[in-house]
Amino acid sequence: MQFIWFRQDLRIHDHAALWHATQAGPCIALVVISPEQWALHNDAAVKIDFYLRQLQALKTQLKTLNIPLVIRHIPFWKDIPQGVFQLTQQLNINCIHANIELGVNELKRDAQLQKFLEKDNKSLELYHDRTLFPVGSIRNKSHQPYQVFSAFKKNCYERLSVSLPQCYPQIEVQADLQLDSLEDESVCTFAELYPDHPSIKLQDRWPVSEEYALTLLDDFINDKVIHYEKERDFPHLDSTSQLSPYLNLGMISIRQCIQALFRRQHGHFHIEHLGQQTWLDELLWREFYQHILFDFPQVSKHQPFKVDTQKIQWRDAPKDLTAWQQGQTGIPIVDAGMRQLLATGWMHNRVRMITAMFLTKNLLIDWRLGEQWFMQHLIDGDLAANNGGWQWCASTGTDSVPYFRIFNPISQSQKFDTNGDYIRQWVPELAHLDAKAIHEPYAKNLNLALNYPQPIADLKQTRIRAIEAFKSI
Repeated sequence: MQFIWFRQDLRIHDHAALWHATQAGPCIALVVISPEQWALHNDAAVKIDFYLRQLQALKTQLKTLNIPLVIRHIPFWKDIPQGVFQLTQQLNINCIHANIELGVNELKRDAQLQKFLEKDNKSLELYHDRTLFPVGSIRNKSHQPYQVFSAFKKNCYERLSVSLPQCYPQIEVQADLQLDSLEDESVCTFAELYPDHPSIKLQDRWPVSEEYALTLLDDFINDKVIHYEKERDFPHLDSTSQLSPYLNLGMISIRQCIQALFRRQHGHFHIEHLGQQTWLDELLWREFYQHILFDFPQVSKHQPFKVDTQKIQWRDAPKDLTAWQQGQTGIPIVDAGMRQLLATGWMHNRVRMITAMFLTKNLLIDWRLGEQWFMQHLIDGDLAANNGGWQWCASTGTDSVPYFRIFNPISQSQKFDTNGDYIRQWVPELAHLDAKAIHEPYAKNLNLALNYPQPIADLKQTRIRAIEAFKSI
């Protein structure tokens, strides 16, 4: 008997571990609920609710395959190896199949479980499922991991030109299994775990199910990808895929994304337009950060990738931090992004860069505080991507922006939200201003009567301060 252990991969299609498990024999599905551990990892409430709603959908799907689902509540990951091992003895499980998770704590958890199982002649089989290419397999000519995205991307392009990663075959229905002797735990709801839960409106904004995720993917490929290169940086446009939450929790696979992207080329690696190439590059940035997480585990231990940047003297400025968190900085594009995050659990990628650079450069506040805040509120909060993005903006990470290249949020706003439509949506107290004044409302008149704060930072002076802070190390 096999266990298929679902983690951040809540789907039944194109699932590496599930396919291999079903090929090996009759299967029982396992899910471990660890809300206490989720809290330690700063997982957002909206993300946990999203996960639990999809878990209910997965249970229904598994029934169609006659795969029973066993759910266990184990508060902390350090206790999971013992708890799961006891389950294998109780159910006479000889092998556990699971997809690799790349964080340090996750790898440590799986290594400990492996030791328990091996002592009892059982095994843990792990599969690469979250990335296009197995972590540790992309190497330069010196057999070292890449630290620059452009070189990493070139290697990936060469591999993709040989063959695109294929999706796994459909899972066949197995013979019915009875687990009457096992007292099962039902899929709990968010409300059962936490006193405050996301609103129905917010839940409706992020529907669950594989079917919905695949429809979202198809709609993007059919209608939006051709314009993606030109429109992706404009936050007021509905021009991005919005697939990141579904990729992060595994409702859709990276292979399905690649196959859909090259569907019109009949599965051949042939780029026809810039929109297609640009979205592919975005998927490869995601891939790059997953590989960095594996090859350089210090980044998941709250350490900067660039060792010398540990010496930076970040400001202790709790009032400025709070203003940034709540969207009250007096910089409209920054406040719009932070309010979008609080309201929806998501933020447009261009605005993520603007808000992150404002915090780390203009406010000179430690990037780790921003990284934590994002994880606490993002529905698509992914350790590798979130850490990679923050360290890029803070100039502490691999292939990061040079420390002297600092976005001016006003210029960014004028360029990417020219008419102020995005600002008007999320900062309604400025909605009456014209397209010129809305980006910098107090520029011409400091005494303008607005129910909106004055800027908490002088952009020119704080830019100079940030450059000096980096030069000093």
